[in-house]
Amino acid sequence: MTKEVIKNNVIEQLKTVFDPEIPVNIYDLGLIYDVDVKDNNDVHLTMTLTAPGCPVAGILPEQARVAASNAEGVHEATVELTFDPPWDKHMMPEFVKLELGLF
Repeated sequence: MTKEVIKNNVIEQLKTVFDPEIPVNIYDLGLIYDVDVKDNNDVHLTMTLTAPGCPVAGILPEQARVAASNAEGVHEATVELTFDPPWDKHMMPEFVKLELGLF
């Protein structure tokens, strides 16, 4: 299985994890900054939250890790939480902004 296939599998799994405050999955919300598939099929996610004081700060990264771990082809998954750059609504794709009425 190629790294690209594994990355796509991880992205599909991440789309099953939703921010409880915004009815959008964490990938489409723009909270996932990077999905790095290593040569040994380990996956390292770099992600953020909508705000540093986000009430789900203790839960959402672990949900992302579990989802990535469950993707076909993944050996092990880790998550790095960052606030650089800070998240804002411009990180969402246009279709999500339309769905949420953010124009």
